[in-house]
Amino acid sequence: MNITADSTGGMAANCRILLVDDSVEAAFAMSMLLEALGHEVRTEHDGPRALASINEFKPDVVVLDIGLPGMDGFEVAREMRKRPVMQHALLLAMTGYGSDADRQDAMNAGFDHHFTKPVSIVDLEALLTK
Repeated sequence: MNITADSTGGMAANCRILLVDDSVEAAFAMSMLLEALGHEVRTEHDGPRALASINEFKPDVVVLDIGLPGMDGFEVAREMRKRPVMQHALLLAMTGYGSDADRQDAMNAGFDHHFTKPVSIVDLEALLTK
C-alpha cells in the first residue's frame, strides 16, 4: 500500500517505512515496535544500501540516522530527495545531534522532521498517523 503525505504533512497508518541506522540493535528494536503498530518496515544499516533499496521498496516514510559511517545521513537525505520515488515520501531525521544548528542542517538536507535520540515511539507514531 503506497501512502502519500496528507495536507498536514502527516501519514496515514500502515506505512511502508525504511529505517536506516548503523546500530543493528537499535534498528531491530525500532523496527519491531513499528511493525507491532502495523507498519511494513525494511531496515538498512548504511547510506549506500538505503539508496539502493528505495526504488524497489518505495517507502512512504524514511527514518534516517544522521550519524552513519562513511556517507552520513545528510548526504543520504540529499541524494534521496533527488530520486522521483522520494518526491512525496516523509523523511525523518533520527539522531543524537540535537542542537539548533543540527536541526537546521537536517531541514537544509531535505528532512521533513528532526527527532533527537532516544526517539519516543509515541511521538513518532503521532506524526505517522496525523
